[in-house]
Amino acid sequence: MKKITTLEEALKRIEKLEKENAELKEANANLKEELEYFKKRKACGRQRHNAKWMAIYNDFIVCHEQGMTMVEIAKRNGISERSIYRYKAYYDEMQKKKKGKS
Repeated sequence: MKKITTLEEALKRIEKLEKENAELKEANANLKEELEYFKKRKACGRQRHNAKWMAIYNDFIVCHEQGMTMVEIAKRNGISERSIYRYKAYYDEMQKKKKGKS
């Protein structure tokens, strides 16, 4: 770094640093906005095993074991038939694992 010898050079250096500081603050603010956007953004794809998923899955198990049809279970929980078949596939997978451990 060059040694500053006059007051004018010092004032120019201060002005330059203040501009750089302002640019960095603006860039920081933009990055904070971007970070907030990504924090609030919904993750893509299905969210497996959260509280809502587990509640519907537990209800599926009860209804399925009582002999309700897939369509009835889907209507009861307000979800698509495709989702119910996903629950069934997961249920079947868990049953196979249970039998394998026994």
